[in-house]
Amino acid sequence: MKTKPILAALALAVAGVVMAATPSNVIEEVAWMIGDEPIYKSEIEQAYQDMQNDRIPIVGDPYCVIPEQLAIERLFLHQADLDTIEVQESMVQMQTDAQMNFLISNLGSKEKVEQYFRKAFPDIREYYATSMRNRTRVQQVRSNLTKNLKVTPSDVRRYFNDLPKDSIPFVPLQVEVQILTINPSIPRQEIDDVKARLRDYADRITSGESDFSTLAILYSEAPEGIRGGETGFMGRGQLVPEYAAVAFNLNDPKKVSKIVETEYGFHIIQLIEKRGDRINTRHILLRPKVADKDIADATVRLDSIRTDIVDNKKFTFDEATSHFSQDKDTRYSRGVMVNQQTGTTRFEMSQLPQEVARAVAQLEPGEISKPFIMRDPKRDRQIVALVKLTSRLDAHQANLGDDYQTIKDMYENAKKQEIVKDWLEKKIRDTYVRIEDGWRGCEFEHDGWIREK
Repeated sequence: MKTKPILAALALAVAGVVMAATPSNVIEEVAWMIGDEPIYKSEIEQAYQDMQNDRIPIVGDPYCVIPEQLAIERLFLHQADLDTIEVQESMVQMQTDAQMNFLISNLGSKEKVEQYFRKAFPDIREYYATSMRNRTRVQQVRSNLTKNLKVTPSDVRRYFNDLPKDSIPFVPLQVEVQILTINPSIPRQEIDDVKARLRDYADRITSGESDFSTLAILYSEAPEGIRGGETGFMGRGQLVPEYAAVAFNLNDPKKVSKIVETEYGFHIIQLIEKRGDRINTRHILLRPKVADKDIADATVRLDSIRTDIVDNKKFTFDEATSHFSQDKDTRYSRGVMVNQQTGTTRFEMSQLPQEVARAVAQLEPGEISKPFIMRDPKRDRQIVALVKLTSRLDAHQANLGDDYQTIKDMYENAKKQEIVKDWLEKKIRDTYVRIEDGWRGCEFEHDGWIREK
Protein backbone atom coordinates (compact mmCIF):
# COMPACT_ATOMS: atom_id res chain seq x y z
CA MET A 1 0.00 0.00 0.00
CA LYS A 2 2.95 2.38 0.43
CA THR A 3 3.77 4.63 -2.51
CA LYS A 4 6.19 2.97 -4.90
CA PRO A 5 7.12 4.28 -8.39
CA ILE A 6 5.72 1.31 -10.31
CA LEU A 7 2.60 1.07 -8.16
CA ALA A 8 1.95 4.80 -8.37
CA ALA A 9 2.34 4.82 -12.15
CA LEU A 10 -0.01 1.87 -12.50
CA ALA A 11 -2.56 3.47 -10.20
CA LEU A 12 -2.44 6.74 -12.12
CA ALA A 13 -2.86 4.97 -15.43
CA VAL A 14 -5.81 2.93 -14.25
CA ALA A 15 -7.52 5.71 -12.31
CA GLY A 16 -7.09 8.26 -15.06
CA VAL A 17 -9.16 6.33 -17.56
CA VAL A 18 -11.87 3.71 -17.13
CA MET A 19 -12.01 0.38 -15.36
CA ALA A 20 -12.53 -3.04 -16.89
CA ALA A 21 -16.04 -3.78 -18.06
CA THR A 22 -18.33 -5.84 -15.86
CA PRO A 23 -20.04 -8.95 -17.30
CA SER A 24 -22.89 -6.72 -18.42
CA ASN A 25 -20.36 -4.51 -20.24
CA VAL A 26 -21.13 -1.52 -18.02
CA ILE A 27 -18.02 0.66 -17.58
CA GLU A 28 -17.16 1.24 -13.91
CA GLU A 29 -16.23 4.76 -12.84
CA VAL A 30 -13.39 5.05 -10.33
CA ALA A 31 -13.91 7.71 -7.67
CA TRP A 32 -10.85 7.13 -5.45
CA MET A 33 -7.65 5.09 -5.53
CA ILE A 34 -6.16 3.88 -2.25
CA GLY A 35 -2.80 2.35 -3.10
CA ASP A 36 -3.74 -0.06 -5.88
CA GLU A 37 -7.31 -0.49 -4.60
CA PRO A 38 -10.04 1.38 -6.51
CA ILE A 39 -13.23 2.66 -4.96
CA TYR A 40 -15.93 2.56 -7.61
CA LYS A 41 -18.85 4.95 -7.94
CA SER A 42 -21.14 1.89 -7.91
CA GLU A 43 -19.75 0.90 -4.48
CA ILE A 44 -20.53 4.35 -3.12
CA GLU A 45 -24.07 4.19 -4.53
CA GLN A 46 -24.59 0.71 -3.06
CA ALA A 47 -23.33 1.83 0.37
CA TYR A 48 -25.60 4.89 0.21
CA GLN A 49 -28.60 2.69 -0.57
CA ASP A 50 -27.73 0.29 2.27
CA MET A 51 -27.49 3.15 4.76
CA GLN A 52 -30.84 4.50 3.63
CA ASN A 53 -32.43 1.04 3.90
CA ASP A 54 -31.00 0.64 7.42
CA ARG A 55 -31.99 4.23 8.33
CA ILE A 56 -28.40 5.05 9.28
CA PRO A 57 -28.04 8.84 9.57
CA ILE A 58 -25.38 10.49 7.41
CA VAL A 59 -23.93 13.73 8.75
CA GLY A 60 -22.81 15.75 5.76
CA ASP A 61 -22.73 15.16 2.01
CA PRO A 62 -23.09 11.38 1.45
CA TYR A 63 -20.83 11.62 -1.63
CA CYS A 64 -18.09 12.92 0.65
CA VAL A 65 -18.78 10.92 3.82
CA ILE A 66 -19.23 7.49 2.21
CA PRO A 67 -16.11 7.47 -0.01
CA GLU A 68 -14.01 8.48 2.99
CA GLN A 69 -15.54 5.66 5.04
CA LEU A 70 -14.77 3.17 2.27
CA ALA A 71 -11.22 4.50 2.00
CA ILE A 72 -10.72 4.08 5.75
CA GLU A 73 -12.02 0.53 5.50
CA ARG A 74 -9.46 -0.17 2.74
CA LEU A 75 -6.66 1.03 5.04
CA PHE A 76 -7.83 -1.18 7.89
CA LEU A 77 -8.19 -4.20 5.59
CA HIS A 78 -4.70 -3.66 4.25
CA GLN A 79 -3.39 -3.69 7.83
CA ALA A 80 -5.41 -6.85 8.44
CA ASP A 81 -3.55 -8.43 5.50
CA LEU A 82 -0.21 -7.34 6.95
CA ASP A 83 -1.18 -8.76 10.36
CA THR A 84 -2.52 -11.96 8.70
CA ILE A 85 -5.83 -11.57 10.51
CA GLU A 86 -8.14 -14.42 9.64
CA VAL A 87 -11.87 -14.60 10.30
CA GLN A 88 -13.57 -17.73 11.59
CA GLU A 89 -15.61 -18.62 8.52
CA SER A 90 -18.24 -20.53 10.50
CA MET A 91 -18.95 -17.32 12.45
CA VAL A 92 -19.32 -15.34 9.21
CA GLN A 93 -21.72 -17.94 7.82
CA MET A 94 -23.72 -17.95 11.06
CA GLN A 95 -24.07 -14.15 11.02
CA THR A 96 -24.93 -14.21 7.31
CA ASP A 97 -27.59 -16.87 7.92
CA ALA A 98 -29.08 -14.71 10.64
CA GLN A 99 -29.16 -11.69 8.33
CA MET A 100 -30.76 -13.63 5.48
CA ASN A 101 -33.32 -15.15 7.85
CA PHE A 102 -34.12 -11.63 9.07
CA LEU A 103 -34.66 -10.43 5.50
CA ILE A 104 -36.88 -13.40 4.64
CA SER A 105 -38.88 -12.94 7.85
CA ASN A 106 -39.47 -9.24 7.16
CA LEU A 107 -40.08 -9.44 3.41
CA GLY A 108 -41.94 -12.77 3.40
CA SER A 109 -39.93 -15.07 1.11
CA LYS A 110 -36.64 -15.52 -0.76
CA GLU A 111 -38.35 -14.39 -3.96
CA LYS A 112 -39.47 -11.13 -2.36
CA VAL A 113 -35.95 -10.55 -1.05
CA GLU A 114 -34.65 -10.95 -4.62
CA GLN A 115 -37.29 -8.56 -5.93
CA TYR A 116 -36.43 -5.98 -3.26
CA PHE A 117 -32.68 -6.06 -3.92
CA ARG A 118 -33.02 -6.81 -7.67
CA LYS A 119 -30.36 -9.51 -7.32
CA ALA A 120 -30.24 -13.30 -7.14
CA PHE A 121 -30.38 -14.68 -3.60
CA PRO A 122 -26.82 -16.17 -3.70
CA ASP A 123 -25.45 -12.77 -4.80
CA ILE A 124 -27.23 -11.03 -1.92
CA ARG A 125 -25.91 -13.61 0.50
CA GLU A 126 -22.32 -13.23 -0.77
CA TYR A 127 -22.59 -9.43 -0.49
CA TYR A 128 -23.58 -9.68 3.17
CA ALA A 129 -20.96 -12.36 3.89
CA THR A 130 -18.22 -10.16 2.42
CA SER A 131 -19.46 -7.14 4.40
CA MET A 132 -19.47 -9.11 7.65
CA ARG A 133 -16.07 -10.65 6.94
CA ASN A 134 -14.57 -7.21 6.30
CA ARG A 135 -16.27 -5.65 9.31
CA THR A 136 -14.91 -8.38 11.59
CA ARG A 137 -11.37 -7.93 10.28
CA VAL A 138 -11.58 -4.14 10.72
CA GLN A 139 -12.79 -4.57 14.30
CA GLN A 140 -9.88 -6.91 15.01
CA VAL A 141 -7.35 -4.37 13.70
CA ARG A 142 -8.90 -1.64 15.87
CA SER A 143 -8.81 -3.98 18.85
CA ASN A 144 -5.14 -4.80 18.22
CA LEU A 145 -4.27 -1.10 18.08
CA THR A 146 -5.76 -0.43 21.53
CA LYS A 147 -5.19 -3.75 23.31
CA ASN A 148 -2.24 -2.43 25.33
CA LEU A 149 -4.14 0.55 26.72
CA LYS A 150 -3.76 0.63 30.50
CA VAL A 151 -6.12 2.68 32.66
CA THR A 152 -5.47 3.53 36.30
CA PRO A 153 -7.85 5.12 38.84
CA SER A 154 -5.67 8.23 38.83
CA ASP A 155 -6.08 8.47 35.03
CA VAL A 156 -9.85 8.30 35.41
CA ARG A 157 -9.83 10.84 38.23
CA ARG A 158 -7.67 13.26 36.22
CA TYR A 159 -9.89 12.81 33.14
CA PHE A 160 -13.04 13.49 35.16
CA ASN A 161 -11.58 16.55 36.88
CA ASP A 162 -10.57 18.00 33.49
CA LEU A 163 -13.99 17.49 31.91
CA PRO A 164 -15.90 20.71 31.21
CA LYS A 165 -18.97 20.87 33.43
CA ASP A 166 -21.32 20.67 30.45
CA SER A 167 -19.57 17.46 29.27
CA ILE A 168 -20.25 15.53 32.48
CA PRO A 169 -23.08 13.10 31.61
CA PHE A 170 -26.44 13.12 33.33
CA VAL A 171 -27.25 9.66 34.68
CA PRO A 172 -30.98 8.77 34.74
CA LEU A 173 -32.68 6.92 37.62
CA GLN A 174 -31.19 3.45 37.99
CA VAL A 175 -32.30 0.47 40.07
CA GLU A 176 -30.99 -2.93 41.11
CA VAL A 177 -33.62 -5.65 41.31
CA GLN A 178 -33.98 -9.27 42.46
CA ILE A 179 -36.70 -11.53 41.06
CA LEU A 180 -38.40 -14.78 42.04
CA THR A 181 -40.70 -16.48 39.53
CA ILE A 182 -43.02 -19.49 39.43
CA ASN A 183 -44.42 -21.17 36.34
CA PRO A 184 -48.14 -21.97 36.67
CA SER A 185 -48.89 -25.70 36.52
CA ILE A 186 -50.22 -27.02 33.21
CA PRO A 187 -52.92 -29.74 33.35
CA ARG A 188 -51.89 -33.13 31.97
CA GLN A 189 -54.88 -33.05 29.63
CA GLU A 190 -53.65 -29.82 28.00
CA ILE A 191 -50.22 -31.36 27.35
CA ASP A 192 -51.83 -34.49 25.92
CA ASP A 193 -54.00 -32.38 23.61
CA VAL A 194 -50.95 -30.50 22.30
CA LYS A 195 -49.09 -33.74 21.64
CA ALA A 196 -52.13 -35.20 19.87
CA ARG A 197 -52.28 -32.19 17.55
CA LEU A 198 -48.57 -32.53 16.75
CA ARG A 199 -48.96 -36.27 16.05
CA ASP A 200 -51.84 -35.46 13.69
CA TYR A 201 -49.67 -32.90 11.84
CA ALA A 202 -46.82 -35.43 11.58
CA ASP A 203 -49.17 -38.08 10.16
CA ARG A 204 -50.56 -35.65 7.58
CA ILE A 205 -47.04 -34.65 6.49
CA THR A 206 -45.78 -38.25 6.30
CA SER A 207 -48.79 -39.38 4.27
CA GLY A 208 -48.36 -36.52 1.82
CA GLU A 209 -51.73 -35.02 2.73
CA SER A 210 -50.16 -31.74 3.91
CA ASP A 211 -46.90 -29.89 3.47
CA PHE A 212 -44.81 -29.21 6.61
CA SER A 213 -44.24 -25.55 5.76
CA THR A 214 -47.97 -24.96 5.15
CA LEU A 215 -48.91 -26.42 8.53
CA ALA A 216 -46.15 -24.34 10.18
CA ILE A 217 -47.55 -21.15 8.65
CA LEU A 218 -51.07 -22.06 9.78
CA TYR A 219 -50.45 -23.43 13.26
CA SER A 220 -46.90 -22.93 14.62
CA GLU A 221 -46.53 -20.56 17.56
CA ALA A 222 -42.84 -19.96 16.84
CA PRO A 223 -41.70 -16.69 15.23
CA GLU A 224 -40.39 -18.77 12.31
CA GLY A 225 -43.91 -19.97 11.53
CA ILE A 226 -44.42 -17.05 9.17
CA ARG A 227 -41.73 -18.47 6.89
CA GLY A 228 -42.87 -22.07 7.04
CA GLY A 229 -41.07 -22.90 10.27
CA GLU A 230 -37.59 -22.59 8.72
CA THR A 231 -34.91 -21.73 11.26
CA GLY A 232 -32.06 -21.04 8.85
CA PHE A 233 -28.61 -22.59 9.29
CA MET A 234 -27.58 -22.83 12.92
CA GLY A 235 -24.83 -24.49 14.92
CA ARG A 236 -25.53 -26.85 17.78
CA GLY A 237 -24.72 -24.17 20.33
CA GLN A 238 -27.38 -21.82 18.93
CA LEU A 239 -30.18 -24.31 19.59
CA VAL A 240 -31.57 -25.42 22.93
CA PRO A 241 -30.02 -28.81 23.83
CA GLU A 242 -33.20 -30.89 23.51
CA TYR A 243 -33.93 -29.50 20.04
CA ALA A 244 -30.32 -29.86 18.87
CA ALA A 245 -30.06 -33.48 20.08
CA VAL A 246 -32.97 -34.52 17.86
CA ALA A 247 -32.35 -32.18 14.90
CA PHE A 248 -28.72 -33.23 14.40
CA ASN A 249 -29.75 -36.91 14.37
CA LEU A 250 -32.19 -36.40 11.48
CA ASN A 251 -30.97 -37.69 8.12
CA ASP A 252 -34.04 -37.99 5.89
CA PRO A 253 -35.66 -34.66 4.80
CA LYS A 254 -38.88 -36.53 4.06
CA LYS A 255 -39.39 -37.68 7.65
CA VAL A 256 -40.67 -35.87 10.70
CA SER A 257 -39.05 -36.15 14.12
CA LYS A 258 -40.64 -37.47 17.27
CA ILE A 259 -42.22 -34.84 19.55
CA VAL A 260 -39.53 -32.79 21.33
CA GLU A 261 -40.14 -30.92 24.58
CA THR A 262 -38.06 -27.79 25.29
CA GLU A 263 -38.46 -24.84 27.63
CA TYR A 264 -40.44 -23.14 24.83
CA GLY A 265 -43.05 -25.88 24.40
CA PHE A 266 -43.43 -28.97 22.18
CA HIS A 267 -42.02 -29.30 18.65
CA ILE A 268 -41.93 -31.56 15.63
CA ILE A 269 -38.91 -31.05 13.37
CA GLN A 270 -38.06 -31.68 9.73
CA LEU A 271 -34.55 -31.63 8.29
CA ILE A 272 -33.94 -29.32 5.31
CA GLU A 273 -30.16 -29.50 4.88
CA LYS A 274 -26.96 -30.21 6.79
CA ARG A 275 -23.88 -28.15 5.95
CA GLY A 276 -20.81 -29.12 7.97
CA ASP A 277 -21.45 -28.35 11.63
CA ARG A 278 -24.60 -26.34 10.87
CA ILE A 279 -28.12 -27.45 10.14
CA ASN A 280 -31.25 -25.93 8.61
CA THR A 281 -34.58 -27.27 9.89
CA ARG A 282 -38.27 -26.55 9.95
CA HIS A 283 -40.32 -26.94 13.09
CA ILE A 284 -43.83 -26.52 14.38
CA LEU A 285 -44.07 -25.28 17.96
CA LEU A 286 -47.17 -25.56 20.12
CA ARG A 287 -47.33 -24.20 23.68
CA PRO A 288 -49.75 -25.68 26.22
CA LYS A 289 -52.14 -22.99 27.39
CA VAL A 290 -52.16 -21.88 31.02
CA ALA A 291 -55.64 -21.74 32.56
CA ASP A 292 -56.77 -18.81 34.74
CA LYS A 293 -57.17 -21.21 37.66
CA ASP A 294 -53.53 -22.32 37.39
CA ILE A 295 -52.34 -18.71 37.31
CA ALA A 296 -54.46 -17.97 40.39
CA ASP A 297 -53.01 -21.00 42.19
CA ALA A 298 -49.45 -19.88 41.40
CA THR A 299 -50.26 -16.38 42.63
CA VAL A 300 -51.59 -17.75 45.95
CA ARG A 301 -48.48 -19.89 46.37
CA LEU A 302 -46.17 -16.95 45.71
CA ASP A 303 -48.17 -14.76 48.10
CA SER A 304 -47.62 -17.40 50.79
CA ILE A 305 -43.87 -17.36 50.10
CA ARG A 306 -43.89 -13.57 50.39
CA THR A 307 -45.65 -13.80 53.75
CA ASP A 308 -43.02 -16.24 55.02
CA ILE A 309 -40.30 -13.78 53.98
CA VAL A 310 -41.85 -10.49 55.11
CA ASP A 311 -44.06 -11.39 58.09
CA ASN A 312 -42.96 -14.78 59.42
CA LYS A 313 -39.24 -14.22 58.80
CA LYS A 314 -38.83 -17.93 57.97
CA PHE A 315 -36.22 -17.16 55.34
CA THR A 316 -34.80 -14.25 53.35
CA PHE A 317 -35.58 -13.30 49.77
CA ASP A 318 -32.12 -14.55 48.78
CA GLU A 319 -32.81 -17.96 50.33
CA ALA A 320 -36.28 -18.14 48.80
CA THR A 321 -34.93 -17.67 45.26
CA SER A 322 -32.66 -20.73 45.50
CA HIS A 323 -35.48 -22.88 46.96
CA PHE A 324 -38.55 -21.76 44.99
CA SER A 325 -37.67 -19.69 41.92
CA GLN A 326 -38.08 -21.36 38.54
CA ASP A 327 -36.15 -18.68 36.64
CA LYS A 328 -33.04 -20.64 35.66
CA ASP A 329 -31.18 -17.43 34.74
CA THR A 330 -31.31 -15.98 38.26
CA ARG A 331 -32.23 -18.64 40.85
CA TYR A 332 -28.59 -19.53 41.58
CA SER A 333 -27.47 -15.89 41.86
CA ARG A 334 -29.91 -14.78 44.60
CA GLY A 335 -32.42 -13.69 41.96
CA VAL A 336 -30.24 -10.75 40.88
CA MET A 337 -31.27 -9.48 37.46
CA VAL A 338 -28.46 -8.61 35.02
CA ASN A 339 -28.85 -5.92 32.38
CA GLN A 340 -28.00 -7.65 29.09
CA GLN A 341 -27.34 -4.29 27.43
CA THR A 342 -24.62 -3.23 29.87
CA GLY A 343 -23.55 -6.43 31.61
CA THR A 344 -24.13 -4.77 35.00
CA THR A 345 -26.85 -5.16 37.63
CA ARG A 346 -28.09 -1.60 37.15
CA PHE A 347 -31.18 -0.89 35.06
CA GLU A 348 -32.80 2.25 33.82
CA MET A 349 -36.54 1.82 34.24
CA SER A 350 -37.06 1.60 30.47
CA GLN A 351 -34.64 -1.36 30.32
CA LEU A 352 -36.72 -3.52 32.65
CA PRO A 353 -39.66 -5.68 31.48
CA GLN A 354 -42.77 -3.47 31.71
CA GLU A 355 -44.43 -5.51 34.45
CA VAL A 356 -41.26 -5.47 36.57
CA ALA A 357 -40.83 -1.72 36.08
CA ARG A 358 -44.43 -1.08 37.24
CA ALA A 359 -43.89 -3.18 40.38
CA VAL A 360 -40.52 -1.59 41.18
CA ALA A 361 -41.92 1.95 40.81
CA GLN A 362 -44.08 1.34 43.92
CA LEU A 363 -41.22 0.09 46.13
CA GLU A 364 -38.62 1.57 48.43
CA PRO A 365 -35.18 -0.09 48.66
CA GLY A 366 -35.45 -3.36 50.61
CA GLU A 367 -39.19 -3.78 49.96
CA ILE A 368 -40.74 -6.76 48.17
CA SER A 369 -43.62 -6.45 45.74
CA LYS A 370 -46.87 -8.37 45.86
CA PRO A 371 -47.16 -11.22 43.33
CA PHE A 372 -47.91 -10.11 39.78
CA ILE A 373 -48.39 -11.79 36.42
CA MET A 374 -45.86 -11.11 33.68
CA ARG A 375 -44.88 -12.54 30.32
CA ASP A 376 -41.53 -14.30 30.23
CA PRO A 377 -39.78 -12.29 27.46
CA LYS A 378 -37.52 -15.18 26.45
CA ARG A 379 -40.07 -17.99 26.39
CA ASP A 380 -43.25 -16.03 25.60
CA ARG A 381 -45.40 -17.51 28.36
CA GLN A 382 -47.20 -16.22 31.44
CA ILE A 383 -45.46 -16.56 34.79
CA VAL A 384 -46.01 -15.18 38.29
CA ALA A 385 -43.29 -13.11 39.95
CA LEU A 386 -42.13 -11.28 43.07
CA VAL A 387 -39.46 -8.57 42.88
CA LYS A 388 -37.33 -6.94 45.53
CA LEU A 389 -35.90 -3.47 45.01
CA THR A 390 -32.31 -3.83 46.15
CA SER A 391 -31.22 -0.23 45.54
CA ARG A 392 -32.28 2.94 43.79
CA LEU A 393 -29.91 5.60 42.50
CA ASP A 394 -31.81 8.78 41.67
CA ALA A 395 -31.13 10.73 38.50
CA HIS A 396 -27.99 12.85 38.90
CA GLN A 397 -24.96 14.32 37.23
CA ALA A 398 -22.27 11.64 37.10
CA ASN A 399 -19.72 11.54 39.91
CA LEU A 400 -16.74 9.32 40.68
CA GLY A 401 -18.33 7.82 43.79
CA ASP A 402 -21.49 6.45 42.16
CA ASP A 403 -20.50 6.22 38.51
CA TYR A 404 -16.83 5.26 38.38
CA GLN A 405 -17.42 2.56 35.76
CA THR A 406 -19.34 4.96 33.50
CA ILE A 407 -16.58 7.55 33.68
CA LYS A 408 -13.88 4.90 33.21
CA ASP A 409 -15.67 3.69 30.06
CA MET A 410 -15.80 7.29 28.78
CA TYR A 411 -12.07 7.72 29.36
CA GLU A 412 -11.19 4.41 27.71
CA ASN A 413 -13.32 5.21 24.67
CA ALA A 414 -11.72 8.66 24.34
CA LYS A 415 -8.20 7.20 24.55
CA LYS A 416 -9.01 4.45 22.05
CA GLN A 417 -10.41 6.97 19.57
CA GLU A 418 -7.25 9.05 19.97
CA ILE A 419 -4.98 6.03 19.35
CA VAL A 420 -6.92 4.96 16.26
CA LYS A 421 -7.08 8.53 14.90
CA ASP A 422 -3.29 8.98 15.23
CA TRP A 423 -2.66 5.61 13.54
CA LEU A 424 -5.10 6.37 10.75
CA GLU A 425 -3.64 9.77 9.92
CA LYS A 426 -0.14 8.26 9.74
CA LYS A 427 -1.50 5.48 7.52
CA ILE A 428 -3.05 8.08 5.20
CA ARG A 429 0.28 9.93 4.93
CA ASP A 430 2.13 6.69 4.09
CA THR A 431 -0.34 5.50 1.43
CA TYR A 432 -0.77 6.53 -2.19
CA VAL A 433 -4.15 8.28 -2.51
CA ARG A 434 -5.78 9.77 -5.59
CA ILE A 435 -9.24 11.33 -5.63
CA GLU A 436 -10.73 11.92 -9.06
CA ASP A 437 -12.11 15.26 -10.21
CA GLY A 438 -15.71 15.65 -9.12
CA TRP A 439 -15.01 13.88 -5.79
CA ARG A 440 -12.48 16.29 -4.32
CA GLY A 441 -14.54 19.29 -3.19
CA CYS A 442 -15.23 17.94 0.30
CA GLU A 443 -14.47 18.71 3.91
CA PHE A 444 -13.15 15.35 5.08
CA GLU A 445 -13.03 14.16 8.66
CA HIS A 446 -9.34 13.25 8.37
CA ASP A 447 -6.49 15.31 6.96
CA GLY A 448 -4.09 14.16 4.29
CA TRP A 449 -6.37 12.72 1.61
CA ILE A 450 -5.72 15.52 -0.86
CA ARG A 451 -2.10 16.47 -1.44
CA GLU A 452 -0.51 19.22 -3.42
CA LYS A 453 1.04 18.06 -6.69
